[in-house]
Amino acid sequence: MMQKRYADFLRNFRADSVFKYRELLIQHHRRGELTITVELSELGLFDGALLTSLQKSPEDQLDLFEAAANDVLRRAVLSNTPCNRSTGVQIALKSTQLATPLRLLAADHVGKLIKVSGIIVSSSKVKSKAARIEIQCSRCGKRDSLDCRGTFSTASLPIKCNNVSQTDCGSTPYVISPDDCSYTDQQTLKLQEAPETVPAGEMPRSTLVVVERGLVDIAAPGARVSILGVLSLFERADKPQNPDAAVAAIRLPYIKVVGIDFNVDGHGNKSRHFSPAEEDRFVELSRRSDIYRLLAASIAPSIQGEYTLDIKKALACQLMGGCKKTLPDGVKLRGDINVLLLGDPSTAKSQFLKFVEKVAPVGVYTSGKGSSAAGLTASVIRDKNREFFLEGGAMVLADGGICCIDEFDKMRETDRVAIHEAMEQQTISIAKAGITTVLNSRTSVLAAANPVYGRYDDLRSAAENIDMMSTILSRFDCIFIVRDIRDEGRDLSIAKHVMGVHMKASNTAGVVQASADPQTSLNNAADSILELKLLRDYVAYCRTKSSPRLNSETAALLSSEYVSIREVVKRQGDCAGGQRHQAVPVTVRQLEALVRIAESLAKMRLEATVQSRDVHEALRLFKVSTMAAASAAPQTVGVEMRFLGDEERLQIQNAEQFLKQRVPVGTDAKMLLVLDEGVALGHADFALRRALKIMSNRMEFTELDKGRRLRRLR
Repeated sequence: MMQKRYADFLRNFRADSVFKYRELLIQHHRRGELTITVELSELGLFDGALLTSLQKSPEDQLDLFEAAANDVLRRAVLSNTPCNRSTGVQIALKSTQLATPLRLLAADHVGKLIKVSGIIVSSSKVKSKAARIEIQCSRCGKRDSLDCRGTFSTASLPIKCNNVSQTDCGSTPYVISPDDCSYTDQQTLKLQEAPETVPAGEMPRSTLVVVERGLVDIAAPGARVSILGVLSLFERADKPQNPDAAVAAIRLPYIKVVGIDFNVDGHGNKSRHFSPAEEDRFVELSRRSDIYRLLAASIAPSIQGEYTLDIKKALACQLMGGCKKTLPDGVKLRGDINVLLLGDPSTAKSQFLKFVEKVAPVGVYTSGKGSSAAGLTASVIRDKNREFFLEGGAMVLADGGICCIDEFDKMRETDRVAIHEAMEQQTISIAKAGITTVLNSRTSVLAAANPVYGRYDDLRSAAENIDMMSTILSRFDCIFIVRDIRDEGRDLSIAKHVMGVHMKASNTAGVVQASADPQTSLNNAADSILELKLLRDYVAYCRTKSSPRLNSETAALLSSEYVSIREVVKRQGDCAGGQRHQAVPVTVRQLEALVRIAESLAKMRLEATVQSRDVHEALRLFKVSTMAAASAAPQTVGVEMRFLGDEERLQIQNAEQFLKQRVPVGTDAKMLLVLDEGVALGHADFALRRALKIMSNRMEFTELDKGRRLRRLR
């Protein structure tokens, strides 16, 4: 009876004067495809009782649904279409219902149709599972078949032959005929909660997901999916030392997939639909003449200071991002902007990273010291069945968003090299343990690092302070050197602001928050900022709706400026002693960085073309960040000594005499040991260190092993 009602739905449901599912079945049959997708909302419109019964007992009803589909197809094409479960039509369901969070799945959901969303973090190989087993008696030759319907179930062979004409065939006479059995494809996936949905301080939950037949091999690790499935239980056949294995009532949950839907282009906000009221609000916001300043001021409003203004503007550009392009020959140009903050401790670098993680459509925060190459990219793991499977790392999970890496300088060099491909080509190639694949990593990188000596040293060049390979530095579009300058007026203003933050922490140091009401939020005072939710939604809307491009005028302007920048860098390099003294290389990647920054500025205003003012602002940002870092020169000895008193100069001269006596020409010594001996003889520690810097600039000393050892040159 139910099967006939399902057949009526497939045969008679009409959409736009077309018998939708009847035509779909015939088209897929001609193409050799056996999977069709059915909208649950359309099933409910045709017969509400059918939808209710399908939601209550999905396993049994789906079998009837697929049998009805086979019957409809056989009648439609007038051929003997096989209707067994392994080779017949597969029904995939699609629903618009709200997803249930993974951490709220409970015993009440077992056996019900549910929808969950998250990230696929690992996938196994596709296996062949027997759907029907053909057996034969080894003595009398009688054949029989056994159904193996469950996902993880097995079939037990009969212990006696049931042939009535034979008296006794002995015990366990049956053998399996593998070539005559029918098989289905099966794959297990691991679904994990999306990082932005995990409550603070909690570990992300994950669950086992099983896909079969036409749904296998369509979800790679890192994909963000919404899964419609049946929550089921299976008994774990594990080792005896597992305490749960001895308890008969304990079963492990898994989700049997009956429909899978992908979020577009890597993250959920791409598929988000904004209401007309929200769109009108965003369009009105984009027409503000000061939208660039407003977005920059809304980023980490509790962090103030003159040095933060350009950093906030660069982070606003990074949140918007440029435009990804695919050339006719298949080459892809990234549109994501990478930013590096390098500087002294206590300059709020980590706070910027934490804030951007909250605002970005997809944000993943990690620390460089606790991250390995496999944890950032992808790892190949062996499961309990001794099989290898792939698990995505932080760069894969941040696909479509921003990956924030703190303590970037503390990473091992081999781990830092592993993300080269992810930062430029935006893919991660894996060739391990027989698994060769390419994962998408369409993510921006926001990194924070300290100089090689902990604090930025004025007496050293930028190349000596940064101490990173040019291959990784050239992949950053903006590199900011953040300095903690000791100035009384600057220190006083920062101290007042910090005290204000602590006294008025409830309203973010007294800054005026933009109201939730659209008119109020748009007509606020000039120093207003956007609240966090509005900022996040506006960023998501701009990334979705706007894709500006250069015109001939702005392209010519960028080209000429790039050539002049290269000429300036060449002259500076010649004066400083060649390419080896250049801290940050200026290459064609930096020209593409200028294009991306200019596109992001136009994207803030939802414009289709990049204006000349966007190019000028992109050039200004580039010059105050990367160019300033590339051209930072060490202070000369004369400049350093000019501001010292007579007593300090005398102390430094005495320290120089001690160093010359302590370390003969051509010998090495431990830095700490030399300093301790000098202090024991009455020399000031600052005088010894200052004398070492001055003598190093005169090429009398050189430092080895990152400043741990000294060598006297002359």
